[in-house]
Amino acid sequence: MRRKDREMRADFGFAVIDKAQYGVISMINQKQEPYGIPLSMAREENTLYFHSAKDGEKVKAFKNNPHVTVTFVGDVRVPEIYTEEELDELVVDEAQASILIGSVFTTEYASAFIRGVVTEVLNEGEKVKAMRLICEKYAPSKIKYFDLAINAGLDKAKVYRIEIEEVTAKRKKYDDYGEEMKWGRG
Repeated sequence: MRRKDREMRADFGFAVIDKAQYGVISMINQKQEPYGIPLSMAREENTLYFHSAKDGEKVKAFKNNPHVTVTFVGDVRVPEIYTEEELDELVVDEAQASILIGSVFTTEYASAFIRGVVTEVLNEGEKVKAMRLICEKYAPSKIKYFDLAINAGLDKAKVYRIEIEEVTAKRKKYDDYGEEMKWGRG
């Protein structure tokens, strides 16, 4: 990671993963070309789970090369550090342009990146557990219907796991005084 001052601990990365609505999984397809798609994923400890159709480009890619990366993006927002009056004062002095670039035309963000190996889940108990984790994350208010749905649909999908080999996380965030919160702060 180039910006070590923005690097966060693994527990921060896991929090980003757990909160993210999706992760973009990247792989190499059968034509040896990069291929990435967003997927709904749920995590349990060092394992990510997701489901898939029984066939398709990603299913073939996993057979070809099971090594993948997944990127998760958490909260993103443009910081509101300066009032309009303060900005009007900044633009009077061209020497202040770096402040505009670094603190005004920027985003605060949180992200996590994992490397791992994807494998199909073949054990029915683990498949059900994985699908329950996914449903608890994305449709918690519907979980009372899970058993009926899983009995009707488990054989219609593949379930995969990714054993996380490496997780890195990064954040850019400003405090209430407009100072960037480097590693170790809040």
